[in-house]
Amino acid sequence: MKMFDKVVIIGTGLIGGSIGLDLRKKHLAGQVVGLSRKKGNANLAQKSGAIDSVAASLDVVSDADLVILAAPVDVIIDIAAKIAGKLKKDCIVIDVGSSKERIVSKLSGLIPNFLGCHPLAGSEKRGAANLKAGIFKGSVCVITPTPKTDKKTLAKIRLLWQRIGAGVIVLPAKKHDRILAYTSHLPHAVAFSLIGSIPDQFFGLSSGGLRDTTRIAASDANLWSQIFLSNRSNLLAGLSSFQVKLEALKLALKNKDKKNLTKILASAEKKRKKLG
Repeated sequence: MKMFDKVVIIGTGLIGGSIGLDLRKKHLAGQVVGLSRKKGNANLAQKSGAIDSVAASLDVVSDADLVILAAPVDVIIDIAAKIAGKLKKDCIVIDVGSSKERIVSKLSGLIPNFLGCHPLAGSEKRGAANLKAGIFKGSVCVITPTPKTDKKTLAKIRLLWQRIGAGVIVLPAKKHDRILAYTSHLPHAVAFSLIGSIPDQFFGLSSGGLRDTTRIAASDANLWSQIFLSNRSNLLAGLSSFQVKLEALKLALKNKDKKNLTKILASAEKKRKKLG
């Protein structure tokens, strides 16, 4: 059932394009228009069926009912400033950025009908070549309203995510960023650092464990540098916590303390099993 007459997706890569596929497949929008900094990305998204047409400029948002900002943090904020004066009064704007406090604080002041979102889906792959229908099925989307968020907007966007398969959790942006610093940003920081610490000439004897552990280190460097900086204080706290654990492991090894080493590993094993 159609929820919006016209949806504009700015950023037609993995997440933005996959949203477009689901919107069209489930007939949730009358038309889906895409716009990307890389025109080839938008053209590929159109060929893949993620969007109906490619827009030539940001003016395309003037009659949109929903605008989805699917870009790096700094780009989201920059685009929001450029489109704020072009939107019709009742247009809803959402973003899908991986950190929320900075985006929400900026965009809530620019766009009355803005709602921050973070779908916990996707992969280290990027671009329209990797978009996929159904990528949000069984996932979680965090929505970060403010006290000023319109209740009807919140209800409609909650329903939108549910219709494309995601469960919805509502959190303040500040709490979202503190949690995601540990569950997403820290693992990425560790993976980047881990692969960087291994000499290239050793890769010929690498195991599946190394590939599994460092898979997310293949993520886009520009995107993740912006995420790290936008959530800097929380990520620094997470890194400090990780360093404490790493130092405890190093100390047990240095002292040849098998009992404590086994205790550390067993505790981690037990905790990992809780994750499922």
